[in-house]
Order: sequence, then structure tokens, then C-alpha cells
Amino acid sequence: MTETASTLPSNFIRTIIAQDLKDNKNEGRVATRFPPEPNGYLHIGHAKSICLNFGIAAENKQGTCNLRFDDTNPIKEDVEYVESIQEDVRWLGFHWNDRLFYASDYFEQLYQYAVQLIKAGKAYVCSLSADEIRESRGTLTEPGTNSPYRDRSVEENLDLFQRMRTGEFKDGAHVLRAKIDMAAPNLIMRDPTLYRIRKIPHHRTEKDWCIYPMYDFAHCLSDSIEGITHSLCTLEFENNRQLYDWILDELKADCHPQQIEFARLNLTNTVLSKRKLVELVEGGYVSGWNDPRMPTISGLRRRGYTPESIRNFCERIGVARRDSIVDMALLEYSVREDLNIRAPRSMGVLRPLKVVIDNYPEGQVEELDALNNPGNPTMGTRKVPFSRVLYIEQDDFMEDPPKKFFRLAPGREVRLRYAYYITCVKAVKDEKTGRVVELHCTYDPKTLGGSSPDGRKVKATLHWVSAAHAIRAEARLYDHLFLKENPDDDKDVDFKTHLNPNSLETLSSFVEPSLADATPGSRYQFERLGYFCVDPLESSDKSLVFNRTVTLRDTWAKIQKKQQKKQ
Repeated sequence: MTETASTLPSNFIRTIIAQDLKDNKNEGRVATRFPPEPNGYLHIGHAKSICLNFGIAAENKQGTCNLRFDDTNPIKEDVEYVESIQEDVRWLGFHWNDRLFYASDYFEQLYQYAVQLIKAGKAYVCSLSADEIRESRGTLTEPGTNSPYRDRSVEENLDLFQRMRTGEFKDGAHVLRAKIDMAAPNLIMRDPTLYRIRKIPHHRTEKDWCIYPMYDFAHCLSDSIEGITHSLCTLEFENNRQLYDWILDELKADCHPQQIEFARLNLTNTVLSKRKLVELVEGGYVSGWNDPRMPTISGLRRRGYTPESIRNFCERIGVARRDSIVDMALLEYSVREDLNIRAPRSMGVLRPLKVVIDNYPEGQVEELDALNNPGNPTMGTRKVPFSRVLYIEQDDFMEDPPKKFFRLAPGREVRLRYAYYITCVKAVKDEKTGRVVELHCTYDPKTLGGSSPDGRKVKATLHWVSAAHAIRAEARLYDHLFLKENPDDDKDVDFKTHLNPNSLETLSSFVEPSLADATPGSRYQFERLGYFCVDPLESSDKSLVFNRTVTLRDTWAKIQKKQQKKQ
């Protein structure tokens, strides 16, 4: 069934739009936009905005959503970011069709709007330096002071602004400011800057312009030009709404969108500030924007997250008016829930320990049937080879086990998944280190399939791979990027001091032979170990690399149980 506004859980934005439609506001139109700045890769917080803006449009008949790049700062922008953003939006499952726009499409129109403000006496060219403007702005308790250039004549302002455009002045020599009120309670309204000089080539307009509009000026006017009805943005722009409205009102814009703010996504054990993510990338703390430890959409995709899991997560957390922090466990729950249905099962051994079954015939190989997904019979079965020498996990054996350890130990019997009961009879140790390097076991040939004809029970089932058939693979295990739940908590400490030094562990592992032809990006559940994705960038025919997406441990379920007990 196609979801519509009436079939989805309500939130305050859906309520506002429903009322607007009832009142025939905007002639029954719903037009939203997703307006990223192309100065970095998108992260999970942007995914929330993407799902909201494109989702609102899709829920309403004839609704539209534009993808618009607010490309007004050539210092930080790059075509690489433009291309990555489009890839991420598509991957999440949304389409802008023919509605791709750029603020740079409107540079001439925006310039003429600025001229209009100057002619109306609502803007002036200021020759103070950036530091001087900052110092004159005042504080929350003290009004600002007027610029000595505030009363320049309209003619002088028009002349200077035109000369700014032609490149006569160096960077920082002048800016265009709105003439509003230097005593306004909202500091943003104290003669904000509308244009500045930047003699840097633009990724689209190249050297056509050397002055660029500020975000606040370009954003509201781009919304208006495109006929946006509801300008949805995060709470940090709440104070900017007054300037948004002032600009459109002073210019008597034909279309005046309604700006509505919602709480941004904050996630535990990571940062979602683009500036800080840039620091991590440029400082070499991660391997790049698509490092699987990063909260970027490209990083999550490489790690094995599905677009469905991210969309479900965004719907789960909802849309609120107040900021809060969401536990990373909920995001992990969402991908675990999705992959449980779609990911085929397989067996892999991350930290191999050799097992020799002494009474199993040498040279014999059995092809055992294994379920591809116990919860989805339509996915069928596969053949898994079983032989005399196997690998199991090192953690599945203890020489002197504690009371509640039920896995393999001297004299103890366990079940091998899809195979036989085995009993450990001997452990071989490295003479130098004393570490167990090999186990010798016996098997009961009457227990094929994992049950005993005499009814005896075992308390553990182990996964394994046949040593003769196993394929060597690199396994990358990821933990939280930051040890601290909220790395931004302490403003006096560099957030990078909270980085987790053990956020990545790389292992030389073995996987079953059915994975020999695993394609880059494909996802699997390694039984008992978690969900893994074939690295789409570094895997090849000669080298298999698996990124662990998430463990099988459901932390979010435990959190919910604790909350229910408290209630």
C-alpha cells in the first residue's frame, strides 16, 4: 500500500500541512526542498531531513520536492560533494526527477534583489572589517552600534556595490549589509551581512562572479523563486526565521514560504557537525568520508546499512520541536531488524582455532544442507562441506571453563551447526607461548543433523568451517567512533580526545566456500557473529574484505526492557 499523510503517524509538521490543505493555502500545493550546501558528504542527520522533505511531498497529492544545492560559498564547495549528495539521495530511495536546482542558478536575480533593497534604503555597503562588524554587533544585553557607513546615500551604495561586482576591491574591503535595527533583541537582525567579496572561482559559474550572497539571503529567495510552500529546517535556524521573513517582506516576494523548524538528529557516540567531520577526514583520524565508522550516509552504506533500515530509523525517531539525543542502539536495531529478513546466513570464523576430528575418515568430505535463512524458507538451502579438519572460534574453547561456560572444553561434548556432536579429548599448546593452537576431538556419526538418537542433550552449538575448503578473508570489526556518549558535552576539551582507539579491529579470518563469489556490497549474517557486508571498495576476486555492519546483540531491546521495568 502506498503511504499517504492519512496512513502515517502524525507529527506537528504533518498537522500544519494538513490544516494548510484544508484552508486551501498555497492553492492546495505542497512544495518542499532538500537544500544541502555542497561542502561535505551527507550524514545520518541529513537522512532525517531527506526523508522528511521528500516524504512530505510524496504523501500529498501532486506534492513536489526539489533538490537544491545552496552553493554560495566557493571556498568550501566542490563538485565531488555535489555528486556524492546526489548519489546518497538516490540510494536512500528518493528522486527529484527534473527538479534539480542550484542557488547559483539565481545569482543574477539575487544580485538584482540586493539592488532593489539598496534603492529602498534597506541595504548599504559597509567598509568595516569582519572583526569590527563583530565588535559593533553588541551582546544579548547591550545594543549594537551603527556602522559609520550606515548612512551612505543610495547612489553611493549602488556605485560601490556595482564596483564590488566588477572586482575592483579586494576580499574583505566591503560587504553589503541589511539596514534593520542595531538594537534588535534578535542579534541576527542587527544589520546582517547579505553579500561579501570572494575572488575565488565557483565550481559552476567559474570566474563570472567575485561577490557571493550569504546563505540567509540566498536561501529564502531561492525558496521563493522555486515556489516552495513549506521551508522545513532544523532548530538552529529558528532565530534566522525573522530575517527570512524580513527579506521576503521587504522585497514583496510573490511567494512567501513558511519556515518551520524541527529538532535536528543527535546520535550518541558520534558527532554530526560537518565541521568536525571535516576535521576527522582531513586530520587522518578516519580513512575518508566513507569510512564505515563515520556517520555519513556513504560510510553507513559501505558498512552494510540498507536504505530501508535508515528510512525506518528516521520514521521511528519521529519529528519533534525540541532537541534530544538518540541512542545509537536504535539505529543498530533498525538495520538488524531489516537484515534479519533479507540477509542470507553463512558461517565464518573470525579468530580460527584448528580442530582435528581423530575418528573421522581421512579424505572424506560430506556436503551438508544448511538453511540460507531460517525465517525465510523461500531463500532455500546451500551445501556446506564437512571434513576431518575444521576451524572454530578461539572463544569457543576454554581449558578451564567457569561454571556458566557451555562451549567446548576438555571432555565436553557440543554440537556443530548442521553437522555432528563432537567431544574434545586433547588440547595442543604452543611450546613458547602456552597458547592452545589445536584441538583433537572425536565425533559421534549417529548425530548427523544435530540430534542424538539416544536423546542426550548438549548445551552449545558452534559454527565452523572446513579447513580444506575455507576461504581466507579479512574481517573488519567496528565499534563506536567515540567512547563518550556525547563528545560535544565538554566545550573546554577537544572533541577528538574522546575518539575510541579501538574503533576498528582487523582480523585474518576464514569463511565458508559459498562466499567465494560474494559480490561487493552484498550482505550476510555470519551465524553467531553478526551481519557483515562485502566491502564495495576493497574487495576483489583475489581478496575478500568483510565489514561487520552490526553484532547480533540487540542492545536496544535490552534498553526497552529496562525502561518497561521502571514503569
